[in-house]
Amino acid sequence: MFSNLILGTLESGHRVCAVFRSERLKYPPFILFLKDIFAPSADYSFIKSLKLKEIKADSVNSKAFKKEILRLNPDIILVGSWGEKFSKETINLPKIACINTHPSLLPKYRGPNPYTRTILNGEAVSGVTFHIMDEKFDRGPVLLQKKVEIIQGLDGDTGGTLKDKTCCIAKSAVGELLTAMDREIVIPIQQKESEAVYYPQVNEKDILINFENTAEEINRLIRALAPWQSAYFAYKNEFFKVNAHKILENNTAYKKPCTITEKTKNSICVLTGDNKIIKFEKPGLYGVLKKYLTALYIKFFVKTGTLAG
Repeated sequence: MFSNLILGTLESGHRVCAVFRSERLKYPPFILFLKDIFAPSADYSFIKSLKLKEIKADSVNSKAFKKEILRLNPDIILVGSWGEKFSKETINLPKIACINTHPSLLPKYRGPNPYTRTILNGEAVSGVTFHIMDEKFDRGPVLLQKKVEIIQGLDGDTGGTLKDKTCCIAKSAVGELLTAMDREIVIPIQQKESEAVYYPQVNEKDILINFENTAEEINRLIRALAPWQSAYFAYKNEFFKVNAHKILENNTAYKKPCTITEKTKNSICVLTGDNKIIKFEKPGLYGVLKKYLTALYIKFFVKTGTLAG
């Protein structure tokens, strides 16, 4: 989102006064200095390639950040994929507004990772929303929205591909918004709180497969987490990491969900809640050393007819 918002701004003929990258929140100044020399990030390399001024501070609410914004006197602070909460004082710094870029069609899917949640819930459409920021996350009046199609199914969108599509739409949309704000009156539209839904970040329970669910629900979980996180399934006291999977028809005599219907040294087949079979190919035991013993564990300890999950 960072690079697409910058490119969209520049390509629409607007000036970027300065940028502030999220790495400055993660690393002490000296460590970041060394990192930028010996292992520069894509964001840092991008900034340097465009010769953009960088704000050096450790928070958007710090004195250093506020002082620099007052000196630059920008019309807009444009925000994308930023996890830090802005104080009221920071929000009021630009001449026009702080504008956030949220990767969903607000007020639906407020929260830190709409890419994962929209796929998990089987949505056909997501999008990007530009809205005026206030002191509450993702709640300010909407300036512009664009839709993004979500491809579902076995080979459908992952969280990563949906993010790429959303950021690409944001690139053209930010130019459209800034140009409109130059040439006409853009009327902010209040979000309907009655339609608002907030989803927190995924947790350990969210990544564990429940074989009582349908094969498509399990498929959505695996795709939604990729590429940032793997899904897992339990067997007895162990956990298997999912690497690849297929959905098959159940041509076995087994009928109970969670039943292991077949195994090889490199695969495990499990029956789902809608009488389908998910074949996990090259699953890996959880653990630094255990993953190298996966084939042996499957051979000697995983039994067909027993239950996973």
